[in-house]
Amino acid sequence: PRCPMTTVKRFKAEDLFRMSNINLDSLTETYNLAFYLQYLAKWPEYFLMAENSNGRPMGYIMGKAEGLGESWHGHVTAVTVACDSRRIGLAERLMKALEDISEFTHNGYFVDLFVRVSNALAIGMYKKFGYSIYRTVLGYYSGEEDAYDMRKALPRDVHKKSIIPLKEPIYPQDLEQWYA
Repeated sequence: PRCPMTTVKRFKAEDLFRMSNINLDSLTETYNLAFYLQYLAKWPEYFLMAENSNGRPMGYIMGKAEGLGESWHGHVTAVTVACDSRRIGLAERLMKALEDISEFTHNGYFVDLFVRVSNALAIGMYKKFGYSIYRTVLGYYSGEEDAYDMRKALPRDVHKKSIIPLKEPIYPQDLEQWYA
């Protein structure tokens, strides 16, 4: 896309102390240090950071591979871009990198993510990237706000079964049963 002076690299533990400019946005979900380190240890290939030519962090993506059988997929846990680095195609570049890892490294059937139903800007962006709303998860965000589970089928899902929308919403406690 349109971010030629940007480098996307594997995230390192010390990058956790350099990303405050990215996490200051009110729409960005932030986690405790142990959570980030767990992802970095278990799924390092899914934890990427974008930097400008001066080495300043511009955005990052973190995710994982999960599920069984035809539910084996890549999951976007967080993707965020610093306010001053938006609208140059960086989120699309990070999402494409995660999709490629899910397809070529893990041979997944789809990629999914959760997004607040009130975050119309993000929902529109994900739709532009080829994601569709698969289902609603009631009370996903601290029991206060619902989430959309959005998905994008990968080539392994030849018949696109993974993205056929479900009519009935589910609750967060049903998610683990769904992927077990």
